[in-house]
Amino acid sequence: MNHPDTKQRLLDAAEQLFARDGFHSTSLRAITRAAGVNLAAVSYHFGGKEALVEAVFERRLAPLNAARRQRLDAVRDSARTQGRAPTIEEVLRAFIEPTLALREAGPGACAFISLVGRALNEPNGVVRTTFMRHMQPLFTYLFELTRSALPTLNTNSAFWRLLFALSTTAHAICLSDQSLPWPPGVAPLRDSEALLAEILPFVTAAMEAQA
Repeated sequence: MNHPDTKQRLLDAAEQLFARDGFHSTSLRAITRAAGVNLAAVSYHFGGKEALVEAVFERRLAPLNAARRQRLDAVRDSARTQGRAPTIEEVLRAFIEPTLALREAGPGACAFISLVGRALNEPNGVVRTTFMRHMQPLFTYLFELTRSALPTLNTNSAFWRLLFALSTTAHAICLSDQSLPWPPGVAPLRDSEALLAEILPFVTAAMEAQA
């Protein structure tokens, strides 16, 4: 048995099925069937279904969050060097651009973005808890930079506006290249630069709006 190949196939299959059908509705048998491996392979490589979804998030979020952190550090350091606070546009751009880069990585990455959308809505708390555990340290840092960029906003408003901005961005990314009944003259935003050009001014203006 080629262990790395088997593990990769299980991760790919689980990612696709969890995104499409949800964690609760996806059986291990369905995952192993899609991966073309036997049922025992899940126990051998991961130990069980919860450990498998943990590995699915770890595979994508670890490098993505590292890239986001690097970009956010650069924004913070550049602002400090210039003796000013970062702007909220700089902060949001640093967080969003690596996400759009992931979107370009192929169909598996697109499935993962859909899975993230499911994470906060799953009736089974395993997916939500797993996602939040991976995101909490970075979100805390992102929120600190947001507070620095928007010092006149109270903590509660800053938190909810940031959550709304991230939710809007995630939803837009998921829908941007779908085959929907677009009005005449409207086309999907398949190009990440074009998508960023629409999203960033929108969420920046929302964050900066007067209360």
